[in-house]
Amino acid sequence: MENSPLSTTLAGLQLSNPTMLASGITGYSAESFLRVAKGGAGAIVTKSVSTQPRIGYANPIVVQAEAGLLNAVGLPNPGIDIFAEEIKYTKTLLHVPLIVSIFGYSAEEYTIAAKKAVDAGADAIELNVSCPHVKQTGAEIGQSPQLLSEVVQQVKAAIDRTLIVKLSPNVTDIGVLAQIAVEAGADALTAVNTLRALAIDPETQLPILSNIKGGLSGSAVKPVALRCVYDIAEVVDVPIIGCGGISNWQDTVEFFLAGASAVQIGTAVVNDMEVFCAITKGVDTYLRKKHYESVKEIVGRAHRK
Repeated sequence: MENSPLSTTLAGLQLSNPTMLASGITGYSAESFLRVAKGGAGAIVTKSVSTQPRIGYANPIVVQAEAGLLNAVGLPNPGIDIFAEEIKYTKTLLHVPLIVSIFGYSAEEYTIAAKKAVDAGADAIELNVSCPHVKQTGAEIGQSPQLLSEVVQQVKAAIDRTLIVKLSPNVTDIGVLAQIAVEAGADALTAVNTLRALAIDPETQLPILSNIKGGLSGSAVKPVALRCVYDIAEVVDVPIIGCGGISNWQDTVEFFLAGASAVQIGTAVVNDMEVFCAITKGVDTYLRKKHYESVKEIVGRAHRK
């Protein structure tokens, strides 16, 4: 697809098209990644992995919302040491970039996980900074300018791969956090993670999720995510990956116009693994109809005065 208007380079990553699988949707197996790639994704972002194995929360962990999904899975994962073997195997089969999402509770944990993922063959690292800091119970790392800067700096210094930071929408001014992440060394930004949310059962009169509180994804969050991308594009020059409520080519074009250079698709994949192909076909048709030669030509056009 060298001559395709959809092929692009994103912070050093060569993509046949600007769609990616969002973190948190598939499992940790090469087979699941290959299914998504065959479905048309230009890159794969894995579920988040940490230095140590984690069981996650007990059921119920997912609730169907009116326009999306509410979940509190608890980041279950096998730990980076075990997952590293799957990364190595995946890289022998996968022909699109593999971006490994990592999380931790300190800068040191992020760094250890990132280094092991890169050593195993990860093409890029995405930092999930929506986790609480051990020394500041309840405070997400991505909400603290100081902690965010510390994590990004340490990871960037330890790896030689593209570093993406996935920002939280649960902040007062996402533009400020975006600037801090970039100044600390982020090569690209993903906007955004899930929105804080809650569901209550009228019959039991109690919260439905076992963890009580969860994160909302799906079409309900799209306007919020779009605003976040727009605000970030106003203050930084690194590539932005739009994420949140994208389910068709029209949504995707909106994110490009707001300032995103690529998009991640999550909740929509649950119902349709072929959504990537449908989106790329629709975007390609849109670009040709408007007489654009590449996606790059429409990135950020909504900012023109």
